[in-house]
Amino acid sequence: MGTDGLQIGRHRRKRKKGARLSLRGRNALEGYLFLAPWLAGLLLFTLFPVVYSMYLSLSDVQMAPVGIKTRFVGIQWYQEAFTLDTTFPLSLLDTMKFVLLSTPMIVVAALLLALLLNGKFKGRSLFRGICFLPVIIISGPVIQELLSTRAAAVIRPENYVVYDFMVSLPAVLSGPLLYIFDNVVLILWFSGVQVVLFLAGLQKIGQPVREAASIDGASGWQMFWKIELPFLKSLILLNAIYTLVQLGAFSNNAVNREVVNKMTLVGKTYGYSAALAWIYFACMLLVTGVTFLLLRDKGGKR
Repeated sequence: MGTDGLQIGRHRRKRKKGARLSLRGRNALEGYLFLAPWLAGLLLFTLFPVVYSMYLSLSDVQMAPVGIKTRFVGIQWYQEAFTLDTTFPLSLLDTMKFVLLSTPMIVVAALLLALLLNGKFKGRSLFRGICFLPVIIISGPVIQELLSTRAAAVIRPENYVVYDFMVSLPAVLSGPLLYIFDNVVLILWFSGVQVVLFLAGLQKIGQPVREAASIDGASGWQMFWKIELPFLKSLILLNAIYTLVQLGAFSNNAVNREVVNKMTLVGKTYGYSAALAWIYFACMLLVTGVTFLLLRDKGGKR
């Protein structure tokens, strides 16, 4: 009798386990059904264009009445980009300098703004909305107008004494500082999303933690370095990578303008521009990878 009861118990457990597995399968199926439109869009509108652009970068593209004709030329366009093209290497260098200088400044500016907006003062919601407003109205023509009229720079910075002081510093120090003066509006313009992410992280730090640190005699400076900054480390990595991608896709940077302008070159239609785009992608991927290695949490693995 005891053996029969044991077998019945095992049979019931197996039935329950089968029911759980079927429930998991149904949940997984429902999840895949909800993901299906996004996966279809990824395959049709992202993966296919990416693969096709790689194919075009290795081909000589000719526009014919019957359609597009391609002839495989290997890495010819990649070689010509660095050997025959006199403008692309300079544009690539300028763009990488723009990205590498702007990214840390945008992340730091966003962190400082988030710390200020996280305080308790009247009109806090209004100022938060103002900081995020550029993200809503940003567009290629707006940025182009800012840059063409030098509205992205401090008005006549040479009139300020501090500007003359920075000019007198060594080039290693004066370069980044002068860059901030010349692009202060642009830096703030690209900081909206980063500010929101930092604010979300700061608001997750419980008030009891701050109160306990304050009771122990910690100053605001000490709380920033010992509590807030370590807590925001993962968000710093996220914002840094987001900023790199944002600036890399900025339509007005030198490389993107180069790619667009050379799409209709005689004898190099589309193929040459595709090769330039892939070279730029490789450079941005390298910078993003190095950024991830430098800012990732090294204490996660033991």
